[in-house]
Amino acid sequence: MRSHKSVRWSAAWLTVLLTLVGGREARAETTPTELPAPPSAAAAPGAEDERATATPVLLALEVEDGEGVPLTVKAGQVFVINQIDLRAALTSITQDEGVDGLRRQGDFATLNWKGLELADQEPVLLANADGTFTRRRFYRKAKWMDDTSLITVWPMDARNRITGLPLVLNIGGNDQRRPSDDFFVRRLRAIQTIGDCRTATDCTRARSFQEEALVELRHARSGATPFTLSRDTTQLKVLWSARAGLPYTIPVVQVDKPAYGYGISVDIKALTAPRFNGTYPAGSKITFQVTLKDGNGKRLHPEGSLPTYNEVVFGTNETGLQYYRAFFDPTTTYYRRKHRERMMMTQIIGPAQKIQPVRTVVPLDDFLTPEDVQTVATFERDGVYSQFQTFPPANDLFGGAFDPAHAGWAAPVSDTWTYTIPPKATPGTYLVTVKGRRTYLGEDIPYSRTVPIQVDSPKPTQAPLTTGPCTTCHSEGGELSKVLHANDNRAACAGCHAPLGFELEGPIFVRTHFIHSRSDRFDAPTQQCNSCHLTAESIQRTSKAACMSCHKSYPDSHVKQFGAIESMYVGGGPESFQQCTGSCHKTHPGSRL
Repeated sequence: MRSHKSVRWSAAWLTVLLTLVGGREARAETTPTELPAPPSAAAAPGAEDERATATPVLLALEVEDGEGVPLTVKAGQVFVINQIDLRAALTSITQDEGVDGLRRQGDFATLNWKGLELADQEPVLLANADGTFTRRRFYRKAKWMDDTSLITVWPMDARNRITGLPLVLNIGGNDQRRPSDDFFVRRLRAIQTIGDCRTATDCTRARSFQEEALVELRHARSGATPFTLSRDTTQLKVLWSARAGLPYTIPVVQVDKPAYGYGISVDIKALTAPRFNGTYPAGSKITFQVTLKDGNGKRLHPEGSLPTYNEVVFGTNETGLQYYRAFFDPTTTYYRRKHRERMMMTQIIGPAQKIQPVRTVVPLDDFLTPEDVQTVATFERDGVYSQFQTFPPANDLFGGAFDPAHAGWAAPVSDTWTYTIPPKATPGTYLVTVKGRRTYLGEDIPYSRTVPIQVDSPKPTQAPLTTGPCTTCHSEGGELSKVLHANDNRAACAGCHAPLGFELEGPIFVRTHFIHSRSDRFDAPTQQCNSCHLTAESIQRTSKAACMSCHKSYPDSHVKQFGAIESMYVGGGPESFQQCTGSCHKTHPGSRL
């Protein structure tokens, strides 16, 4: 039987041969000038005098319209490739042609577009500055999106000479996950953005179109190959077998002594002291403080403050802390770069024994009030209590986006915030969470931390989770502690994930249903609810938001009674979260519950 290593080397040579199938001009400019012989089984691949011994850093690579985004890394560090983003885009298109322009020109024109289909479309609920609306259409099933392909990364010096062994990455196929896949998340698609629709549902006279195609590969599977770049490495050649003869070049700069270390640690401290028995009384105002440090324990911000939005987004903050970026790089659940949204925020939710999804829509106006903290759930309305705050606070973060002078983006940002426990709060454990993302010297990682506090009772309480076990699929590099927000405490999600007036698909049950129903790499039949649900009762709260995130249609009688389907995520608007009825849909065909 051939070893995994020899299979990888065979794949590497196959990729090189595919690369050599390009034109003479492309070969002369971009192909490696020296190819090392495949190593014997006894060889020590990548051995170098200065090889680091630290835990491998998760490296992110990016290519935009054929140009590799320059990469600065710490010299001598051990890495694994954890994320690859490739994007090709066409702008300033004045007619509706779907994404056909990408077939004719641009970085992905040479790909095999046979089989392309329109899969979904969704309006952006928030109007544009000129009063028009945006709608996105999502395309799948092209052969290049579905077929198995390889990406090979060659380290090279300034003279195009190979400086180390190649890294061969099998991105797998769209139809199912396989043990040989090198990434847990694999999403390839094309998107048309219509920027000047008259209404959220009427784009008949639109003249502003954008087309783009995306490759999103994230979360290295267990056993990913570690590597170290030699001192003379100044570039990475990235060869994708779907684009034979057309490698990408990513410039590389190596830094000996960077100002900060890789990694991140999060500490949440309650500055308001509890009572003698460790509890807080109902009605308390509790101030918390977050401290963020790199993996070596060095602070990433001075005590008392975080960087301003301008410092983070426009480059003067060198620590790598991130804030919400969808103003500049729009995100869409499942279909477009949600991992690059990079929202930093905090929530409180409780008590744990009453935790459930929040279905009350938080209107945009709530984000623009002078209050830093938003109340998103109340006992009387939602059966659970929750507040959250963004960093910077929403009035500066979103208010700054609407203000032509963007004054809020220059406002100071505190590392403290205050939550208010209701006067008639139910006793038990309340969960306080901070989540965010850091990008530093090639590393792009999420982080989260949850701490419990006790309200009016020192006895801890637990959340009654009705779904699981996620580890059936989320393992081997796809653990919840690594993906999404790096948060494996599913009880600490519902507060941040309330439905927002400009993003109705926020709740976890909507996103989970949508992602798993659209992904062909989810192995179980989508109608088999007991793959995730543990009880029959847990599938009996029916609403458009619960059902239409999987189903794309319903009978004409439902259209007449509940309205046409307008959202691929929740079916309609804010009414989508209302209980349909207590008598219909008590079971689900094929649910096994």
